[in-house]
Amino acid sequence: MRIGIISDTHGLLRPEVAARFAGVHHIIHAGDIGGPEVLEKLRAIAPVDAVRGNNDKGAWAAQIPLYLALELEGVSIHVLHDVKEIDVDPRAAGFDVVVSGHSHKPAVVERDGVQFVNPGSAGPRRFSLPVAVAQLVIASGRCDAHIIELAA
Repeated sequence: MRIGIISDTHGLLRPEVAARFAGVHHIIHAGDIGGPEVLEKLRAIAPVDAVRGNNDKGAWAAQIPLYLALELEGVSIHVLHDVKEIDVDPRAAGFDVVVSGHSHKPAVVERDGVQFVNPGSAGPRRFSLPVAVAQLVIASGRCDAHIIELAA
């Protein structure tokens, strides 16, 4: 199973995202979506789960949860916008992966047996940080995440 991971679009869904997410089975948006049209466009690619970021305001955003617990292909995934606000011990809670955004800094790191994935920002460029998304591949219960930089 291939999962596209995106965050911090801030209302801008770049055309490169559709090409990079072609063939994914699922998409996770880790917040700061910027508007419902971003989610609609992503749903045209694959089913979407999303959390609300600190910049997601208004009636459209009120129905989006602040965090999610997903299970895809036997892998347990905790999704929230700002990893600094995590209020559980992911390993003790049984999570295999934690997906977050907020910092705009793409990273894939493993801590205490849990893979932490921040796809960076796929929206407007911020400072000199790369414009990026991530993909998580689940096969035989194993997870492999990697960052994909987009042309900007």
